[in-house]
Amino acid sequence: MVRRIRPGRAALNAGAVLFCAVWLFPVYWMVDTALQPAGETLRPTPTFVPFPLSLSNFADAVRKPHFVDYLVNSVIVTGVVVALSVVVAFLAATALTRFHFFGRRGFLVGIMVIQMIPGPALLIPLFLSMKSLNMLDTLIGLIVTYLAFVLPLTIWVMRGFLHGVPVELEEAAMVDGADRFTVIRRVLLPLVTPGIIAASVFSFIVAWNDYIYAYVMMKDQSRYTLPVWLASFSTNIGTDYGGLIAGSTLFALPIVVFFMLIQRRLVVGMTAGAVKG
Repeated sequence: MVRRIRPGRAALNAGAVLFCAVWLFPVYWMVDTALQPAGETLRPTPTFVPFPLSLSNFADAVRKPHFVDYLVNSVIVTGVVVALSVVVAFLAATALTRFHFFGRRGFLVGIMVIQMIPGPALLIPLFLSMKSLNMLDTLIGLIVTYLAFVLPLTIWVMRGFLHGVPVELEEAAMVDGADRFTVIRRVLLPLVTPGIIAASVFSFIVAWNDYIYAYVMMKDQSRYTLPVWLASFSTNIGTDYGGLIAGSTLFALPIVVFFMLIQRRLVVGMTAGAVKG
């Protein structure tokens, strides 16, 4: 039997395809420009299919001074921020949802207020705080700075997921002889996996993409991160558009890889939470 397609459904599908094409075109244009030979980036006639393919822009980008140092710094800072933010947010959210203590409501209100403050408004206070602690020009100081930004939202996200887990599941596990650590590891963690993934994604994006704090907090150029490396393609003389586009492509690859790695766990975690909850 030939399946009839309703006009309304066909229009929705066409609109979805058009939306995806418009959304993906800048990404395609970035990769297309990065693969063009050096000197072809500023041609007045656009080239939608790069031919011949060239990696010269990528070679020029990675040959920039301190590229390896910037890459290592970004990986270290982002990895530590993601790990610490997830652990601290999970423990803080567990305390907020499972224990009643004085100041709990005020703490939640404070988290909401902090999220409303724009990041650049905290630049000078955080700079002075890091200076008083002798943590300027150190990766530890940059990690602490990023944690100050990501923890409020990650705690709030984790609290929402933990709030949806029935307390009776933990009580039943304790009746069966499980201690608090076993309950957290065997009951809570599998059910809040989507929350952990969401918190890690937010932490990863903030730590990986930040430019202004990495530039202001660091004096030694070898301690900069990759966003500062991208900004180095624009100078007083001009902008190396080929290297900038190739660097932007390389800069976006870890984010794509990170999403590909966590996508399956995110779907599995959501399914497990729906079944067990």
